[in-house]
Amino acid sequence: MIKKFKNCKMRTQFIIVIALAGILSFTFFTFFWWKKWYILSFVDEKFRLASPGYHNDYWEGLAEKALKYDIPESEDDKEGIEKIQPFFEGMDEYTGLYIYGLEDNLYRAGVYPRIMDNSAFSTLYSLGGRITGGEVEQHRELNLRFRNGTAQVLYVSLHNVRLLFPYCIILLILSIGLFLCIVLFFVSYKMKTVICLKNHVLTMSTGDFTQPIPSCGQDEIGILSQELNHLRIAFRDTLLKEQESRTANWDLITAMSHDLRTPLTILEGYLEILKLKKNPDMEKEYLNRCLGKTEDIKKMTDRMFEYALVFDEPKTPELVELPVSFLRQCLCENCDFIRLTGFMADLDFDEINGTFLGDESMVKRIFSNLFSNIIKYGDKKDYVTVTGRREKENLSLTCSNKIKKEHSEIESSRIGLKSVEKMITLMQGTLTLSKNDLQFTLRLTFPLIN
Repeated sequence: MIKKFKNCKMRTQFIIVIALAGILSFTFFTFFWWKKWYILSFVDEKFRLASPGYHNDYWEGLAEKALKYDIPESEDDKEGIEKIQPFFEGMDEYTGLYIYGLEDNLYRAGVYPRIMDNSAFSTLYSLGGRITGGEVEQHRELNLRFRNGTAQVLYVSLHNVRLLFPYCIILLILSIGLFLCIVLFFVSYKMKTVICLKNHVLTMSTGDFTQPIPSCGQDEIGILSQELNHLRIAFRDTLLKEQESRTANWDLITAMSHDLRTPLTILEGYLEILKLKKNPDMEKEYLNRCLGKTEDIKKMTDRMFEYALVFDEPKTPELVELPVSFLRQCLCENCDFIRLTGFMADLDFDEINGTFLGDESMVKRIFSNLFSNIIKYGDKKDYVTVTGRREKENLSLTCSNKIKKEHSEIESSRIGLKSVEKMITLMQGTLTLSKNDLQFTLRLTFPLIN
């Protein structure tokens, strides 16, 4: 039952708590109101707050006193009424006493409770009478013998006002207090849960993501705790991956630095030999070896930059308007370069006027990467075809060549292409590639400004 309650929504929980608190408070009030006379009789025994009419000695004294007076003939018998007035002396302001004829039941004389002359009391009496069902007024009838006969005496007491009204108010206060205590206890419990979540959030803000957030049921706070715990786990995993990435990058840099020192040391040795001219017959061989080592160093540094570009945080380049002729110039230079290495290159670039947003160094690096891949994996027996066309609002560059059979499965990591794709994306362009058997086609698009 408690588990089902915890799984309810907060609005439903609050309604249930209010209903339960209302039922308990009403039951509390009803039970103690039902037991009021038992409790009030106990209080009266201690403090004597009730009406004297409750006690037999009062009526015995009143019976002895009645024997000294005559009953008035009627309510118009002023002389008889005046003579019997001492009989009513000693009545307090909460008590009324009335004399009626025994045979005709007609009113003869009497006094009413003087407290009713107080407007505040009369208003409170009227209101309290509705709440208590008229139980604040006590009546008692008794036949008393007077000197000239027997009459019916009606005793009316309002002393219960001094007991029932305070008792009713105390019960109301206690019932409302019980209601508020239950509701506030529920609110306090929910606030403790919120404070617990706040403390965990503050702990997370310090960078500590190791402490799990406890489950708080299936209500809104419980869902919040679950999502915070998922967020904590995601942040922790992200930090761990970032730390692993930093470690891997550091290891890569360390390894590359070590690998670079080896060809640099060898290159330094060959250059020292050439400088001292110790072996003139081997100068050409040493020069070829130096060029080989510089090529090794270039490959290592290119690979390191490619890894850094692919795996580092993306950076926003400073884009400026570049003319389309700049792209044509870069393509011409790279086509000339691969021709020197033995490739057959065919450049077909339309006359296109206009500009595009780009970064000059990034454009050069893009083409350097692409044509370096051609040199590394391309087949010199087949033409390298490069075209430039305008397609609506875009400039489309297509590069197609044939891959050597022995290199058809090389570069599975595709670091070079990933770096190209990342750079062209930063310049708001796109890169698409397709591979059919040994034919490799790459297409770049740049949005034209005008």
